[in-house]
Amino acid sequence: MRYFNMESLYKPQTGKAEILNLYNQKLKDLNINYSYIEVQTAFGKTNIIVSGNAKKQPILVVHGSNGCAPIALETYSELASDFQIFAVDVLAQPNKSAETRLSMQNDDYGKWLHEVIDHLKLVNPTLAGFSFGGLIILKALEFKDSNIKEVFLTAPAYIVNGNPLKALFKVFIPMKRYMKTRKTKYVEWFLNALFSEKDDFALAFLSKVLLCFRMDFTPVPVIHNRDAASIKTPITLIAAKDDLMFPGEKMIKRANKIFPSLKQTVLLKQSKHVQNTFDNKRISNLILGAF
Repeated sequence: MRYFNMESLYKPQTGKAEILNLYNQKLKDLNINYSYIEVQTAFGKTNIIVSGNAKKQPILVVHGSNGCAPIALETYSELASDFQIFAVDVLAQPNKSAETRLSMQNDDYGKWLHEVIDHLKLVNPTLAGFSFGGLIILKALEFKDSNIKEVFLTAPAYIVNGNPLKALFKVFIPMKRYMKTRKTKYVEWFLNALFSEKDDFALAFLSKVLLCFRMDFTPVPVIHNRDAASIKTPITLIAAKDDLMFPGEKMIKRANKIFPSLKQTVLLKQSKHVQNTFDNKRISNLILGAF
């Protein structure tokens, strides 16, 4: 089956160029050597940025919702000497991949990620993902996990959800107010609820995304116990104690019950949903320490 979008996710189309300008500037600011690979999947064109050490083992990193590959490259920058890093632009997000919006309710995301892995000819890659990227990785493991070496999930979606009323008042209402008034203070309000430290790029990028991109507000599902029990790939779970979206302690409690392949859990006690620079380095050290 082939998937096609009838309507662009960008509003107006000029918004796409503005968002991609920010994407390109972020990539430039990382000051790294990189190359692009574009693969055609049944779900649409997928863009991947390749960086790191080509002589080392592969790690595929997956960014969160309303994000892009340069953000993931920054998050896992400490791995550049010890891995060849493949940072994928997730479909239907404000980046350089196709605008095909997949369902979180079936195995499309898992099939798509395996197509990417197959096109790249990655042999037993490690996967690392944040937030929505964690959901995508878990979907891939549900679909087939025999060719994946190990995964590292940071504040992942798809295991537990937070209090919807808190998310409504602290995140979604400020988003809607910004979209109506275009007052930056509302973006700053919800970023403060989600981010452990101030992030100027996130402010600029999400301010543009909210105005120019059709975001997906579909409720995030949680993995069924039987599907979690079928996963054999080792999982390291990094949860954030003050995570409004996916509360850390609640997440670790459920993960310990449902994942037989859970290798270790870490609770970041000073972290909101999005980690600060110190915790990102700590996460990279966890990955490096596993090899």
